[in-house]
Amino acid sequence: MSRSTRLLDLIQLLRTYRRPVSGSTLAQRMGISIRTLYRDIATLQAQGADIQGAPGFGYVLKPGFLMPPMMLSEEEIEALVLGARWVAARTDDELKDAARNALAKIAAVLPADLRHELETNSLLVYNTRDLHLGTADFPAIRDAIRQGMKIDIDYADVNGQPTTRRIWPFALAYFEETRVVAAWCELRNDFRHFRTDRFTTMTVTDIRIPRRRDRLLAEWRHAHKVTQDM
Repeated sequence: MSRSTRLLDLIQLLRTYRRPVSGSTLAQRMGISIRTLYRDIATLQAQGADIQGAPGFGYVLKPGFLMPPMMLSEEEIEALVLGARWVAARTDDELKDAARNALAKIAAVLPADLRHELETNSLLVYNTRDLHLGTADFPAIRDAIRQGMKIDIDYADVNGQPTTRRIWPFALAYFEETRVVAAWCELRNDFRHFRTDRFTTMTVTDIRIPRRRDRLLAEWRHAHKVTQDM
C-alpha cells in the first residue's frame, strides 16, 4: 500500500469514530506500527486535518476536512487508467487525445508515489474485435449533443432500406463493436436508437432542440428502464 493510500484510509477510519480513539486501536486496525501512525497523524495535521488529541489521550477528527482531490487510492488510479486506455484504444482521434491529456494532467498533480502507480499501471486494453463505425463525424455528434442542436441524417434501417430523419440527439453510447446515438426522432415522434455505421450522410443543423438534454435523457431512461450507469 502506498503512503498516500494509507493516509486516505486513515482519514476514512477516523471519520467512523465520534469520540477519541486510542492510537493503538488505530494502528491495529490500519495494520501499521504505532510509530508509523504517529507520523501519519502529524502529516495529516500538517495538511490541514483538524485531528485533536495526542499520544496517550486518543485522537478524534473534527468534521469538515476534505482530502486534496488528487489523493486517490490505487484502485481508483487503476480505474482511471483502464478507462482512459479503453478510450484511447476504442474511440476517435479527438477523444483519444483527450484521454491521454487527462491522464497527463492528473499525473502532474499526484504525489510522487501515486504518480509512479499511474505511470507503471499494468492494466492493458487491446482491440480484439473490428469496430463498425461507418463515416459518422463523432466530434460533431458530441458537439451537437452539448450544444443542443438537431441533426439531419440519411440512414439505412435494419432491413437496409434508406430513410431520412431529423433527430434530437442527447446521448452517444459506446458499445464494443459499434456506436449508437440515442435521440428523439421527429418522424416517429418517439425515442429511437441509430447505429452510426448505418449513417450515409449527417448534417448538424443550426436549429436548437426545444427541450433540455437532461429532460430528454431522464424521460428516455424512464421509458426504457435504463440505469444511471448506462
